[in-house]
Amino acid sequence: MTETDTKDMAPCLIFIDKEGVWHHKGVEMVRRDFIRLFYQNMELDPDGCYVINWGGKPCYVEVEDTAFVVRNVHYVEDSKGEEDRFVLSLSDDTNEDLMPETLYVGDNNVMYCSVKNAVFPARFNRTAYYELVKHIEEKNDSYYLPVSGRDYEIKGISE
Repeated sequence: MTETDTKDMAPCLIFIDKEGVWHHKGVEMVRRDFIRLFYQNMELDPDGCYVINWGGKPCYVEVEDTAFVVRNVHYVEDSKGEEDRFVLSLSDDTNEDLMPETLYVGDNNVMYCSVKNAVFPARFNRTAYYELVKHIEEKNDSYYLPVSGRDYEIKGISE
């Protein structure tokens, strides 16, 4: 899809706020089954615009920050300490393992990572952020998330 394609595309009249709440024509959407279906048919165009492709008819979605929001983080400790991991609970009602190499801090100290096979960015909400920072360590003026014996530097904190 080219930039021209996105500009010529019809809007879905859907807005996703920074907390991951979906709105249609200004009214909050409450049907989780519809929202999950929209997530499953969502893609990013080459310009970073969110597009829902429904029945071969794409439309673009207005997104305040990211379409995906990390709502909670669960630390799963391996009994041998070799395969520790963090499991993310996402706004599309799915769970997936954190890819710690994708962590970064953006404007206003908001934490982000990549989700869905590193296709989409995801914003951490406050609950998820505070759960994750319990595990972050500082070394030599940089911040790291230790996972399975490896330290992953969090980009953006000290920059």
